[in-house]
Amino acid sequence: MTAYAFLMPFLAVLAVFFFYAFGRAVYYSFSDFNLFNTPHLIGLKPYGDVLSDTNFRRALTNTLLYAVITTVLQTVFALLMAVVLNRRLRGLAFFRAAWYMPSITSSVVITLIFLWLFQRRGAANYLFSQLGAALPVVGAFLLLLVVIQAVQVAWERSRSLPARALDPALLVVSALLAGAVTAVLTVTGVLHVREAVPLDYQYFADRWVQVGGVQVISVPMLVIIAQNVFTTVPTLMLFFLAGLQGVPGALYEAAEIDGATPVQQFLNVTVPMLRPVTFYVVTVGLIGTLQMFDQVAIIGSAAPQNTIVTLAYYVYRNTFQNGVAPVNLASAAAILLALITLALVFVQRRFFVAPESGS
Repeated sequence: MTAYAFLMPFLAVLAVFFFYAFGRAVYYSFSDFNLFNTPHLIGLKPYGDVLSDTNFRRALTNTLLYAVITTVLQTVFALLMAVVLNRRLRGLAFFRAAWYMPSITSSVVITLIFLWLFQRRGAANYLFSQLGAALPVVGAFLLLLVVIQAVQVAWERSRSLPARALDPALLVVSALLAGAVTAVLTVTGVLHVREAVPLDYQYFADRWVQVGGVQVISVPMLVIIAQNVFTTVPTLMLFFLAGLQGVPGALYEAAEIDGATPVQQFLNVTVPMLRPVTFYVVTVGLIGTLQMFDQVAIIGSAAPQNTIVTLAYYVYRNTFQNGVAPVNLASAAAILLALITLALVFVQRRFFVAPESGS
């Protein structure tokens, strides 16, 4: 009884704010409720109205594309970041703390920062214009870096010394030599930094990535994807980092004895051993991205609504719009969003299930 007594506050909150609210939403989704009338059941008409609404279809497309792209990117980058931070490096504690900072910063603050970065006169356009002006110098540096590194690796291997293509020590030497040669070529006038042409690209305009003449995803949504990846990767990195602590070092030693390269060790040891963690990270990522709302609400009228509207924001807009609010349509859209989330998680569990689940 003591255990149930401790559980009662949580169960009461869950019953009121989840089960009761969900039941009311289901009821409203089959009614004509508009926030000011007495609801009457009208069958599946609200669902038909929602599915025939062009705004809903655009919100559905935006949400699914956003969820898939963001989940893939944040999972890949979180895994790579965890692998880097799992090594013995100087200042490791500092880098772990610094890379985690975006995840503990307010979503409102991060969204406003990205709005500033991608304004017409923002930092993004300025950096791209400066990069375009210095492109000949940057290109020459990268070309020299590749050539010098290749020569050094070939020289070391000709002396029967082990040398990887991206050997850190050789890479530092190559970068220093490439930088010195590039500086000499620039000072002597062989290379020139062109005059920067101001870039006037509008990221929060009605711009789309098109495939075959079909609008697929908007540029403002790509900015939101970049922001979400930036803020969620550090948190997901912690899950992978915890999983890496449980990978036996003997597996890497055996793979190294068998002649496996670092890339082969990553693909054939690290990735399979982290499969349960990856399953959890992808599940959490899908659920979170399908419910994305705050960035769209904060951006507001800074971008055309059809370019960034998501299912969660579609529900909000229909519930709290001016005048008579079609709460029945908002409830129907919310139920559809819940069903889509459950379906995607089920499909992922069915085809990408973790080994411990008994498949």
